[in-house]
Amino acid sequence: MNKSLITNLIALAVTLGGYVSEQHIIFTFGLFALSGAITNWLAVHMLFEKVPLLYGSGVIPARFEEFKIAIRQLMMEQFFTEQNIDRFLSDSSGKASTIDLSPIIDKVDLTPAFNSLVEVIEQSSFGPMLVMVGGSEAIQPMKEPFIEKMKLSMQEITQSEQFNTLLREELEQPDIISGMRDKVSDIIEKRLNELTPQLVKEIVQKMIKKHLGWLVVWGGIFGGVIGLVAAFTNNF
Repeated sequence: MNKSLITNLIALAVTLGGYVSEQHIIFTFGLFALSGAITNWLAVHMLFEKVPLLYGSGVIPARFEEFKIAIRQLMMEQFFTEQNIDRFLSDSSGKASTIDLSPIIDKVDLTPAFNSLVEVIEQSSFGPMLVMVGGSEAIQPMKEPFIEKMKLSMQEITQSEQFNTLLREELEQPDIISGMRDKVSDIIEKRLNELTPQLVKEIVQKMIKKHLGWLVVWGGIFGGVIGLVAAFTNNF
């Protein structure tokens, strides 16, 4: 439902009705309501579109570069501060937070680790014995159990309190946090550089135009109330 359009149509209908019926109060009410609704609708429209001869219209596309800079500053100064990053690395009690690396470990291909183990065995004193039983192919059935056990061991290590404490201490180093902020800043800047004035306009329009429609509704209501006051005042 387009609140702006409905408000304007209702105000126009009341204005025409008052004019045709020669009811001064109704006509004045509708005229003021229509002027308030149209004025607010035009103000909302001018945020996104350039209107000829109206200075300041199309402010969002016109201020596109400033808009991008403001977003970047907001993200870096309000969200990705050193204090917020440090807080993220701690739980609510201030203790070292546990960082679950299990999803990452599950995705890691440990085949090179198994191949290195086979290579070490081949180059060790057990190499000749391994050749006698069929060479490296003989221990290939051990590959999947080896990888599974390795992942379980890595998960146990990364979930230990000692590991998480050491990891957090390293991440809290000033140069590490500064590097993290620089990388986040680069990511934000690259993403913002992908934006076009049209895309920014569509994003902002989608977010706020739905709610700005109420400005038109209230503009019509308050305009109508002022029209009633003006009509009754003229009658005295």
